[in-house]
Amino acid sequence: MAGRIGSFLKNAWAKEPVVTAACGIALTAVVLPLVSPYTKYTGMMNQAVPYNYPVPIRDNGNMPDVPSHPTDPKGRNLEWMKSL
Repeated sequence: MAGRIGSFLKNAWAKEPVVTAACGIALTAVVLPLVSPYTKYTGMMNQAVPYNYPVPIRDNGNMPDVPSHPTDPKGRNLEWMKSL
């Protein structure tokens, strides 16, 4: 099986080197994100950072889910980012 693939690539390179190189680059572009370790950390950061940022509102004391100050810790812990 490997011999067939090797002979096919050798024959393709001999006939159409530009097309073979373009296909190789395209295959690399498709496979590289799947095996890259940065994909894992990018997904973790995208889950931790909110898509919609909160708008400052005036707290009337009747909003338990709103932090009293914008710098108060509220939400998921991001300590894992320090160990990258």
